[in-house]
Amino acid sequence: MAGHSKWSNIKRKKGAADVKRAKQFNRVLKEIAVAVREGKSGDPDANPALRNAIVNAKGINLPKDNIERAIKKASGAEAENYEEISFEGYGPYGIAFFIECTTDNTNRTVANIRSIFNKNGGNLGTNGSLEFLFERKGVFTIQKDVIEQDLEELELELIEHGLSEIDSEGDDAVVIYTEFSDYGKMASALEQMNLEIQSTRLERIPLNTVELPIDQAKKILELEEKFEDDDDVQNVFHNLEISDALVEAMEE
Repeated sequence: MAGHSKWSNIKRKKGAADVKRAKQFNRVLKEIAVAVREGKSGDPDANPALRNAIVNAKGINLPKDNIERAIKKASGAEAENYEEISFEGYGPYGIAFFIECTTDNTNRTVANIRSIFNKNGGNLGTNGSLEFLFERKGVFTIQKDVIEQDLEELELELIEHGLSEIDSEGDDAVVIYTEFSDYGKMASALEQMNLEIQSTRLERIPLNTVELPIDQAKKILELEEKFEDDDDVQNVFHNLEISDALVEAMEE
């Protein structure tokens, strides 16, 4: 999973520096709204999902006032009625895509996702048709400079809290993976250890990946960006192999 985490870090850095920053803000505001509604509380101490959403908001430097306004709005009678839906389909070259959305207009979202698939050599499948190709894992990103102990010691300690894998190959971040069932336990453990989490979410990790020539792989990542540019899309997952050569090519 090292390649996928490297690519995620590159995308996050790129996004923080361009117009996609507004889309990042929009997505995390939706995440806050859904967390408040589903958790039936605007108090992060009583709502773990809201705590995680706030972590992600801080990770992209969303102003504190914006976070507080979003919680207040989501807790009131005029809260927007967002629905979480997902889509599965194939892109070019047989690459499987799993797309998670949060929307206030399902018909619009379905039409947009189908159009992106159709215009880029792919096709939208039925729900559940590709879910078996992915496994859900909790993913936590922590800046290396906030970790005071040796990384091997940290890894041993986190195993007790559900650690399944740790990726510390990046220059500035450590990525921690847990099984879906251990997501909450790991979040609590990191909080108790006073390790500041930069981002946290449930990801769909491919069980097997498909390696493509660089030119074809670039088209898949371009399609990934087209999905992510849609305001209703929260997360995009696929089973393309993110090789070191591909990461280097995308950095050029």
